[in-house]
Amino acid sequence: MILGLTIPQFTALHVLISLVGILAGLIALPAFAWGRVLPRPNVIFLWFTLLTSLTGFLFPIVAFTPALGVGIVSTLILAVALWAWYARKLAGRAAPVYAVTATVGLWLNLFVLVVQSFLKVPALNALAPTGTEPPFAAAQGALLILMIGLGYFAFRASRRGAVA
Repeated sequence: MILGLTIPQFTALHVLISLVGILAGLIALPAFAWGRVLPRPNVIFLWFTLLTSLTGFLFPIVAFTPALGVGIVSTLILAVALWAWYARKLAGRAAPVYAVTATVGLWLNLFVLVVQSFLKVPALNALAPTGTEPPFAAAQGALLILMIGLGYFAFRASRRGAVA
């Protein structure tokens, strides 16, 4: 049991938290790239994405795994994003820092979503049962390209001072 929940219940809660963070990020970051700050979606994105990483550390750990590595990196990146958002209020260089760290935080969460989708969704698993096949690489490659584009436009908007 984890926090009074069975592992399947806790897993469902962890996934729900992750999906809320992803959805909020998919609203907040494109708006940021267009020069608009949406406070509520940004706050939901930041805290739910951080909560996703933190709840991931509560699962039974028997060895260091790539999931733990992603969780550690995501937590550190989100700490910087939270600093830029709360401590610096996106002033000056904090806006570009936020653009980069928020984009990377969302990408890591989406990266894990793709991995889990290929593991858990039978149709996707049939295409790439080991996660080394071309369909998996294509999905992750497309995601990376989209996130680089989103990050570029968010960074550019933040550097122009267009974020309001």
